[in-house]
Amino acid sequence: MGSEGAGLLAAYLVVGADELKRRTAVTRLKARLDPGLVDFNLDELTVKADTDPQEVISSLQTLPFGAGFRLVIIQEADHLPKPVSDAIVSYLEDPNPDSVLLIAATTLPKTTRLRKAIQKLGPTAVIDCTPRKRYELPRMVVEMATAYGKGMDQRAADELVSRVGESTVMLDAQVKSLASLVGDSPRITYDDVRSRVARIAEPKPWDFLDAVCERDAAKAMGLYGLMPGASVVGLHSFLTTRLRELICAKALDERGQAALVPSALSRPQWQVKNHVRWARGFSMDELVSDLKGAAACERILKGSGDSDIAFRTWVLSIVTR
Repeated sequence: MGSEGAGLLAAYLVVGADELKRRTAVTRLKARLDPGLVDFNLDELTVKADTDPQEVISSLQTLPFGAGFRLVIIQEADHLPKPVSDAIVSYLEDPNPDSVLLIAATTLPKTTRLRKAIQKLGPTAVIDCTPRKRYELPRMVVEMATAYGKGMDQRAADELVSRVGESTVMLDAQVKSLASLVGDSPRITYDDVRSRVARIAEPKPWDFLDAVCERDAAKAMGLYGLMPGASVVGLHSFLTTRLRELICAKALDERGQAALVPSALSRPQWQVKNHVRWARGFSMDELVSDLKGAAACERILKGSGDSDIAFRTWVLSIVTR
C-alpha cells in the first residue's frame, strides 16, 4: 500500500515557530510507519549548502520495504539551497506514490515556489505551527496538565509561564515533571510551581504589575529584583496606568457595571479579565492614595533622590494592606 492508499499526501510542510507543534506533527507522521520497518522506511536528511539535490530525490524515489510507505524528513528547512528546493518542486509534479516528504521549518514565505507546490497537494498539506499568543499559553498549560492526568488552575499556569517563558517545549517538559513530582495529588498547585520550578525567563513588566495588583509583596519585590535592566521610570508609568485602570474598574463594579470595564478602558476583555477582582482587593480610598503616591514618587524619580528606594517604598505602600 502506497502513501495514497494510506490516506497521506505526497508531501507536507510543517511550518511555524511553535517547536512543540512541529515536533508533535512530525511524531504523528512517524507513528504511521510500520514499527518493524522504521529503520528501512524512514530517512531523516540534514540538508546543507553543498547537498547534492539528487541525493534528496533518490531517497524520495526509493521504494519502501513491506506494504507501507517510505517517509523522508527534512528538518530546519528555512533556507534550503535553491538547487534542492527546485529539485523538490520538480519532483512534486510527479511524486513517488510510495513516499511521503515532510519538510519542517520555522518560516517559509507563502510566495516561495516550494510552499506553493506543497500547498497545491491539498488543504491539509501545510500544517500551521504559528505560536500561540502569550495570553493563550496558560490555557494551553492547563490542557497539558490534563493530558498528564492532573488538574491545574489558571493562577498556577500563569506562574509557570512567567517562570519558564513562552517555549512550548519547555512548558510541556515542566508540566510533565510537575505531574510526576506531585505524585498521587490530583492537582498541580500554585505553590507546587513556585517551590519546584526555577525561574529561567526574565520577568516581564506585566508579571510585576500583576503581583502588585494581587498585593503579594514578596512576589512583587522578588520580580522587581529580577529585572535589573528595567527602567524604573517605565515601571512607574506602567503601574500608574494600572492604578488608574483599577480605579475605573472599582467605580464601575460598585455601580453594578463591571461588564463595561473592557469598553471603558478600550481594551480587549482578555487584557482586563482580572481587573475587577484586583480592584475588589482595594478600597477606593486606598487606590486614590496610591495614585497620589505615584506623583510623589515621580518627583523623586525626576529629581536627584534615590530612585530605587523611592520606587520600592511606593510599591510597598500599595501592596501593604
